[in-house]
Amino acid sequence: MVSRLDRSVGEIMTKLKELGIEKNTLVIFTSDNGPHLEGGGDPDFFRSAGPLRGYKRSLYEGGIRIPFIANWPAMIASGRISDYPSAFWDFLPTAAELVGISLTKPTDGISMVPTFIGKGVQKEHDFLYWEFHEGGTKQAVRMGKWKAVRFGTREPLELYDLSVDIHEDRNVALQHPDIVAKIEAFLKNARSESKIWKAVEYWPSTEPKN
Repeated sequence: MVSRLDRSVGEIMTKLKELGIEKNTLVIFTSDNGPHLEGGGDPDFFRSAGPLRGYKRSLYEGGIRIPFIANWPAMIASGRISDYPSAFWDFLPTAAELVGISLTKPTDGISMVPTFIGKGVQKEHDFLYWEFHEGGTKQAVRMGKWKAVRFGTREPLELYDLSVDIHEDRNVALQHPDIVAKIEAFLKNARSESKIWKAVEYWPSTEPKN
């Protein structure tokens, strides 16, 4: 699978060069989640999550932290690494700014153009929020170096300092009640109920009956 992916990306890059537009074309390579266990995959054997804990459907870093590579020779310096925390909801305002379109509705996203081109002031998120319901409600918050995870709405928060504990082994919630209280406030305001979610969840089957 890795070989196929490498070959396919190579074909795209080759075509851009053939067309003479490779230097002024932004190519982004990324993923939607961490490694998974389905289909006989063994993420432990291949160390697919690297130094991170967890897999797809987990809200530990191994489940939600993903590769993000941007190639744009005319604008992005080669070999530069950024530690700016971002999420997929940042892509819409980023794309809009790149093509000169003003968004007409508010979004939680922040344009990453200053990070891409290394110019201007990059706005930062106060926090990033995740929520997942398969196998029970899970919530997570990233605030600077702090990462909080909760499994179940009534369970206590787990808190990790990612600057010294990237594998999320040492729960330091009891040592930092001020940080926990701040994140608890985020959890109350970061989400809203969705009528669409409930409609989809109980949508009648369209399969033909015998």
